[in-house]
Amino acid sequence: MMHTAVGWHVELEFMEDDQHTRAVAMVRLPDGAEVRGHGHATRHRIDAQQPRVGEEVAGARALNELAMQLLTKAHDEIDMASGRISHPIHV
Repeated sequence: MMHTAVGWHVELEFMEDDQHTRAVAMVRLPDGAEVRGHGHATRHRIDAQQPRVGEEVAGARALNELAMQLLTKAHDEIDMASGRISHPIHV
């Protein structure tokens, strides 16, 4: 039987103008750490304005950066707990 020990809530915030969308993804971890990832998207001047698409691209990039930071954090914690240098964690 599986038990859920913890849940995480990821927040995404967007800032937009006519050509740029920026996103920040943030998660608060049970150890008190806050991890943030940033992403951006730029609309080409001849493309139609589609704010949702810019949010999807910028949001995905922010979540990808957040994921990489979480992998690095986990890797560092493994090293600290084991007292040795471990192999990098790859996606």
